[in-house]
Amino acid sequence: MNHKVGEYRFVSEPFHVDFTGKLTMGVLGNHLLNCAGFHAAERGFGIAELNENHYTWVLSRLAIELNDLPKQYDEFSIETWVENVYRLFTDRNFAILDKEGKPIGYARSVWAMISMETRKPADLLTLHGGSIAEYVCDKECPISKPGRIKVTTDKPVEEYRTRYSDIDINGHVNSIKYIEHILDLFPMETFRKKRIHRFEMAYVAESYYGDTLCFYREEVAPDEYDIEVRKNATEVVVRSKVVLK
Repeated sequence: MNHKVGEYRFVSEPFHVDFTGKLTMGVLGNHLLNCAGFHAAERGFGIAELNENHYTWVLSRLAIELNDLPKQYDEFSIETWVENVYRLFTDRNFAILDKEGKPIGYARSVWAMISMETRKPADLLTLHGGSIAEYVCDKECPISKPGRIKVTTDKPVEEYRTRYSDIDINGHVNSIKYIEHILDLFPMETFRKKRIHRFEMAYVAESYYGDTLCFYREEVAPDEYDIEVRKNATEVVVRSKVVLK
Protein backbone atom coordinates (compact mmCIF):
# COMPACT_ATOMS: atom_id res chain seq x y z
CA MET A 1 0.00 0.00 0.00
CA ASN A 2 1.18 3.51 -0.77
CA HIS A 3 2.70 4.87 2.49
CA LYS A 4 1.14 8.25 1.67
CA VAL A 5 -2.39 6.77 1.91
CA GLY A 6 -3.79 5.73 5.31
CA GLU A 7 -6.50 3.06 5.51
CA TYR A 8 -8.62 2.58 8.64
CA ARG A 9 -11.24 -0.10 9.30
CA PHE A 10 -14.60 0.32 11.01
CA VAL A 11 -17.81 -1.54 11.80
CA SER A 12 -21.21 0.12 11.50
CA GLU A 13 -22.39 -0.31 15.11
CA PRO A 14 -26.14 -0.47 15.92
CA PHE A 15 -25.97 2.91 17.72
CA HIS A 16 -24.24 4.48 14.67
CA VAL A 17 -27.15 3.93 12.28
CA ASP A 18 -30.42 5.81 11.80
CA PHE A 19 -33.97 4.43 11.45
CA THR A 20 -33.19 3.22 7.90
CA GLY A 21 -30.43 0.97 9.28
CA LYS A 22 -27.67 2.94 7.51
CA LEU A 23 -24.72 4.79 9.05
CA THR A 24 -25.63 8.38 9.97
CA MET A 25 -23.93 11.34 8.35
CA GLY A 26 -22.77 12.56 11.76
CA VAL A 27 -20.97 9.30 12.53
CA LEU A 28 -19.47 9.18 9.04
CA GLY A 29 -18.24 12.77 9.49
CA ASN A 30 -16.71 11.80 12.84
CA HIS A 31 -14.91 8.83 11.26
CA LEU A 32 -13.53 11.04 8.47
CA LEU A 33 -12.15 13.53 10.99
CA ASN A 34 -10.69 10.70 13.09
CA CYS A 35 -8.98 9.24 10.02
CA ALA A 36 -7.51 12.66 9.23
CA GLY A 37 -6.20 12.76 12.81
CA PHE A 38 -4.73 9.23 12.70
CA HIS A 39 -3.07 9.83 9.32
CA ALA A 40 -1.54 13.15 10.42
CA ALA A 41 -0.36 11.79 13.79
CA GLU A 42 1.32 8.74 12.19
CA ARG A 43 3.29 11.14 9.97
CA GLY A 44 4.38 13.58 12.66
CA PHE A 45 1.90 16.41 12.22
CA GLY A 46 -0.97 15.33 14.47
CA ILE A 47 -2.91 17.49 16.92
CA ALA A 48 -1.00 16.31 20.04
CA GLU A 49 2.30 17.29 18.49
CA LEU A 50 0.97 20.62 17.22
CA ASN A 51 -0.59 21.42 20.61
CA GLU A 52 2.83 21.22 22.25
CA ASN A 53 3.82 24.15 20.06
CA HIS A 54 0.46 25.90 20.64
CA TYR A 55 -0.96 25.15 17.19
CA THR A 56 -4.00 23.14 16.18
CA TRP A 57 -5.79 21.98 13.03
CA VAL A 58 -9.16 23.49 12.11
CA LEU A 59 -11.54 22.15 9.49
CA SER A 60 -12.54 24.79 6.96
CA ARG A 61 -14.48 22.91 4.23
CA LEU A 62 -15.94 19.42 3.86
CA ALA A 63 -17.76 17.87 0.88
CA ILE A 64 -19.04 14.28 0.95
CA GLU A 65 -20.59 12.46 -2.01
CA LEU A 66 -22.19 9.06 -1.53
CA ASN A 67 -23.65 6.26 -3.65
CA ASP A 68 -24.44 4.22 -0.55
CA LEU A 69 -23.75 3.99 3.18
CA PRO A 70 -22.75 0.99 5.30
CA LYS A 71 -25.64 -0.87 6.92
CA GLN A 72 -25.80 -2.01 10.53
CA TYR A 73 -22.93 -4.44 11.36
CA ASP A 74 -21.26 -3.88 7.95
CA GLU A 75 -17.49 -3.68 7.95
CA PHE A 76 -16.09 -0.81 5.90
CA SER A 77 -12.90 1.20 5.60
CA ILE A 78 -11.84 4.76 4.92
CA GLU A 79 -8.74 5.77 3.00
CA THR A 80 -7.29 9.26 3.37
CA TRP A 81 -4.45 11.18 1.73
CA VAL A 82 -3.15 14.73 1.30
CA GLU A 83 -3.83 16.16 -2.16
CA ASN A 84 -2.18 19.60 -1.84
CA VAL A 85 -0.29 21.69 0.70
CA TYR A 86 -0.36 25.48 0.41
CA ARG A 87 1.12 28.03 2.76
CA LEU A 88 -2.05 28.51 4.82
CA PHE A 89 -4.16 25.44 4.12
CA THR A 90 -4.08 21.84 2.95
CA ASP A 91 -6.48 19.70 0.88
CA ARG A 92 -7.18 16.22 2.27
CA ASN A 93 -9.31 13.62 0.46
CA PHE A 94 -11.06 10.41 1.51
CA ALA A 95 -12.50 7.28 -0.10
CA ILE A 96 -15.21 5.29 1.72
CA LEU A 97 -14.93 1.60 0.81
CA ASP A 98 -17.41 -1.23 1.44
CA LYS A 99 -16.35 -4.58 2.90
CA GLU A 100 -15.23 -5.76 -0.56
CA GLY A 101 -13.02 -2.67 -0.88
CA LYS A 102 -15.28 -1.06 -3.50
CA PRO A 103 -15.71 2.74 -3.25
CA ILE A 104 -19.21 3.78 -2.14
CA GLY A 105 -18.34 7.42 -1.55
CA TYR A 106 -15.64 10.08 -1.52
CA ALA A 107 -14.96 13.23 0.46
CA ARG A 108 -12.84 16.34 0.11
CA SER A 109 -11.74 18.56 2.99
CA VAL A 110 -9.75 21.74 3.50
CA TRP A 111 -7.82 22.36 6.73
CA ALA A 112 -5.86 25.26 8.20
CA MET A 113 -3.32 25.19 11.02
CA ILE A 114 -3.91 28.02 13.49
CA SER A 115 -2.11 29.43 16.50
CA MET A 116 -4.02 28.58 19.68
CA GLU A 117 -3.00 31.96 21.10
CA THR A 118 -3.87 34.31 18.24
CA ARG A 119 -6.39 32.06 16.35
CA LYS A 120 -4.58 33.22 13.19
CA PRO A 121 -3.46 30.80 10.42
CA ALA A 122 0.12 29.57 10.58
CA ASP A 123 2.50 28.80 7.71
CA LEU A 124 2.24 25.06 6.95
CA LEU A 125 5.42 25.07 4.89
CA THR A 126 7.47 25.88 8.00
CA LEU A 127 5.99 22.92 9.97
CA HIS A 128 8.88 20.43 10.46
CA GLY A 129 10.76 22.18 7.67
CA GLY A 130 7.90 21.67 5.23
CA SER A 131 7.94 17.87 5.56
CA ILE A 132 4.13 17.72 5.29
CA ALA A 133 4.61 18.31 1.53
CA GLU A 134 6.34 14.90 1.27
CA TYR A 135 2.95 13.24 1.79
CA VAL A 136 1.20 14.92 -1.13
CA CYS A 137 -0.33 12.18 -3.26
CA ASP A 138 -1.97 12.25 -6.71
CA LYS A 139 -4.56 9.54 -5.97
CA GLU A 140 -7.87 10.27 -7.73
CA CYS A 141 -10.86 11.74 -5.89
CA PRO A 142 -13.63 11.87 -8.54
CA ILE A 143 -15.98 14.38 -6.87
CA SER A 144 -16.10 18.13 -7.31
CA LYS A 145 -14.53 20.47 -4.78
CA PRO A 146 -16.76 22.35 -2.32
CA GLY A 147 -18.55 25.18 -4.14
CA ARG A 148 -19.94 28.56 -3.15
CA ILE A 149 -23.09 28.53 -1.06
CA LYS A 150 -25.30 31.60 -1.06
CA VAL A 151 -28.50 31.99 0.98
CA THR A 152 -30.68 35.03 0.35
CA THR A 153 -33.67 34.37 2.62
CA ASP A 154 -33.80 36.25 5.92
CA LYS A 155 -36.54 34.09 7.48
CA PRO A 156 -35.10 31.37 9.73
CA VAL A 157 -36.72 27.92 9.60
CA GLU A 158 -35.38 26.99 13.03
CA GLU A 159 -33.70 28.44 16.10
CA TYR A 160 -31.57 26.46 18.52
CA ARG A 161 -29.75 27.42 21.70
CA THR A 162 -26.42 25.62 22.05
CA ARG A 163 -25.98 23.47 25.14
CA TYR A 164 -23.54 21.16 26.93
CA SER A 165 -23.64 18.29 24.41
CA ASP A 166 -22.74 20.62 21.52
CA ILE A 167 -19.43 21.80 22.98
CA ASP A 168 -16.07 20.17 22.18
CA ILE A 169 -12.64 20.21 23.84
CA ASN A 170 -11.85 23.61 22.28
CA GLY A 171 -14.87 25.15 24.05
CA HIS A 172 -16.91 25.75 20.90
CA VAL A 173 -19.63 23.92 18.99
CA ASN A 174 -18.33 20.63 17.59
CA SER A 175 -18.15 20.66 13.77
CA ILE A 176 -20.13 17.40 13.57
CA LYS A 177 -22.96 18.81 15.71
CA TYR A 178 -23.70 21.35 12.96
CA ILE A 179 -24.15 18.44 10.51
CA GLU A 180 -26.72 16.83 12.84
CA HIS A 181 -28.59 20.10 13.46
CA ILE A 182 -28.72 20.82 9.70
CA LEU A 183 -30.13 17.39 8.87
CA ASP A 184 -32.69 17.84 11.67
CA LEU A 185 -34.19 20.66 9.59
CA PHE A 186 -35.65 17.98 7.28
CA PRO A 187 -38.65 15.87 8.34
CA MET A 188 -38.12 12.15 8.91
CA GLU A 189 -40.36 11.50 5.91
CA THR A 190 -37.68 13.00 3.63
CA PHE A 191 -35.22 10.27 4.61
CA ARG A 192 -37.82 7.51 4.15
CA LYS A 193 -38.05 8.42 0.47
CA LYS A 194 -34.63 9.89 -0.33
CA ARG A 195 -31.00 9.59 0.66
CA ILE A 196 -28.22 12.15 0.94
CA HIS A 197 -26.21 12.18 -2.28
CA ARG A 198 -23.94 15.16 -1.54
CA PHE A 199 -23.33 17.13 1.62
CA GLU A 200 -21.11 20.21 1.94
CA MET A 201 -20.03 22.23 4.95
CA ALA A 202 -18.13 25.53 5.02
CA TYR A 203 -17.04 26.58 8.50
CA VAL A 204 -16.86 30.38 8.80
CA ALA A 205 -16.72 31.26 12.51
CA GLU A 206 -16.95 29.60 15.92
CA SER A 207 -20.01 29.52 18.15
CA TYR A 208 -20.09 28.92 21.87
CA TYR A 209 -22.22 27.60 24.72
CA GLY A 210 -25.48 29.55 25.05
CA ASP A 211 -25.36 31.09 21.56
CA THR A 212 -28.65 31.09 19.66
CA LEU A 213 -28.21 29.56 16.20
CA CYS A 214 -30.66 30.58 13.47
CA PHE A 215 -30.99 28.25 10.46
CA TYR A 216 -31.89 29.66 7.02
CA ARG A 217 -32.74 27.21 4.20
CA GLU A 218 -33.45 27.66 0.48
CA GLU A 219 -34.26 25.06 -2.17
CA VAL A 220 -32.00 26.27 -5.01
CA ALA A 221 -32.88 23.38 -7.40
CA PRO A 222 -35.10 20.30 -7.03
CA ASP A 223 -33.80 18.34 -3.99
CA GLU A 224 -30.85 20.75 -3.60
CA TYR A 225 -30.81 22.97 -0.50
CA ASP A 226 -28.46 25.76 0.57
CA ILE A 227 -28.37 26.39 4.31
CA GLU A 228 -26.81 29.13 6.41
CA VAL A 229 -26.40 29.11 10.17
CA ARG A 230 -26.02 32.45 11.97
CA LYS A 231 -25.30 32.97 15.63
CA ASN A 232 -27.28 35.51 17.64
CA ALA A 233 -29.05 36.60 14.42
CA THR A 234 -25.99 38.35 12.98
CA GLU A 235 -22.77 36.45 12.34
CA VAL A 236 -22.58 33.55 9.85
CA VAL A 237 -20.93 30.51 11.46
CA VAL A 238 -21.61 27.76 8.90
CA ARG A 239 -22.87 27.34 5.33
CA SER A 240 -24.04 23.99 4.00
CA LYS A 241 -25.42 22.33 0.87
CA VAL A 242 -27.60 19.19 0.97
CA VAL A 243 -28.39 17.32 -2.26
CA LEU A 244 -30.93 14.49 -1.97
CA LYS A 245 -31.60 11.64 -4.39
